[in-house]
Amino acid sequence: MGKSASKVFSEEVLRTHNDYRKTHQAPPLKLSSKLSREASRYAESLASTRILKHSADSSKGNYGENLAWASYDQSGKDVCERWYNEVQQYHFNRPGFTSGTGHFTAMVWKSSCKLGVGKAVASDGSTFVVARYTPAGNIVNQGHFETNVLPARS
Repeated sequence: MGKSASKVFSEEVLRTHNDYRKTHQAPPLKLSSKLSREASRYAESLASTRILKHSADSSKGNYGENLAWASYDQSGKDVCERWYNEVQQYHFNRPGFTSGTGHFTAMVWKSSCKLGVGKAVASDGSTFVVARYTPAGNIVNQGHFETNVLPARS
């Protein structure tokens, strides 16, 4: 994937995130070149092993992380829509982390302000996408869902 393709992909992921964040009363994210470099390196690592697993740094709470895999070339909008669709399982009246809603809550976490995006293609043509968020939100701040994951404005 060329530089311009990755820039277009990253901007599409950022734009889609910010559209959803606006709906959920969260300020827009800014694209971080440092986070994007790290996310791209990690996406390359995932593509080389073809195993989808969270990074050690995200497990330590250094940043939030969303991952996606597909057997085809995924657009930034497609990836974000799959993550966001977890909103259907989120209970705003019982806020908190669940494995089935973690992608959604990371996307709209109000106090996160920077986003990094990486994408890599594996030898079999499948694609791996990594989104990183700072400050980290939904995993390390268990008691803060009420103030960071807000319902959509109608």
